[in-house]
Amino acid sequence: MSLQKGDFILVDYVAKVKETAEVFDTTLEETAKKEHLYKEGDIYESKLVVIGEGWVIKALDEILATMEVDKAAVVEIPPDKAFGPRDPEKVKRVPLKQLLAKDITPTLGKRIEYSGKTATVRAIGAGRVLLDFNPSLAGKTLVYDTTVKKKLETAKEKIAALIHRRIPTVEQAKFQFTAKSRTVNIDMPEEAFYLEGIQLAKRGIALDIQRFLEGIATVKFAETFKAEPKKAEAKPEKEPAEETETKPTTEAETKT
Repeated sequence: MSLQKGDFILVDYVAKVKETAEVFDTTLEETAKKEHLYKEGDIYESKLVVIGEGWVIKALDEILATMEVDKAAVVEIPPDKAFGPRDPEKVKRVPLKQLLAKDITPTLGKRIEYSGKTATVRAIGAGRVLLDFNPSLAGKTLVYDTTVKKKLETAKEKIAALIHRRIPTVEQAKFQFTAKSRTVNIDMPEEAFYLEGIQLAKRGIALDIQRFLEGIATVKFAETFKAEPKKAEAKPEKEPAEETETKPTTEAETKT
């Protein structure tokens, strides 16, 4: 099955630095745990890519169009097509006291924010800190072990994937939607009502659907609030009838 620009595909990959074999990114949970990359709360699953849209590194994006579904490929990307060469001019020494004054405690290899830029701490000594403002992968050759797991064919598959891309923390199957004429109606599950940034996510979903699905002009979101069923009131237990003490009848009491 040939692929081309504009195709919706689901991709799995393990990305590493060629020179050190260090894994720096993956879609696979088991690999993330093995390589000590796993982060609680992150989602590990096949990545949605629309070929040619720049949703992955450009060099990989270009090669995806030449791949086949379910056929693994090793993609090697040189520095000039990845994060560029390492620039010595972007390595600076700064006084340690300047960092401490900003509540920054440097440690080797740590990524910090300094003067509005991200830097890696390369060395500490003699009251000075060596900061590298190059991207962490600058000057590295990258290797992607990549597999296109699936090509999405139907409008329904594409809409579901676009929703999930923007709201990945809610199970995809919980979003119900219909596409009629030029309108897509999406029923939001209750789990999504109060997510942080949900309004921006909905806006992004609407723009994505309108862009990638021809003829769709309107996207509507419905949030339905259902009353919780009332609990039946417990009936009070009947109090036991008051017992009256029966005295034994004597022979004198029965005579009239």
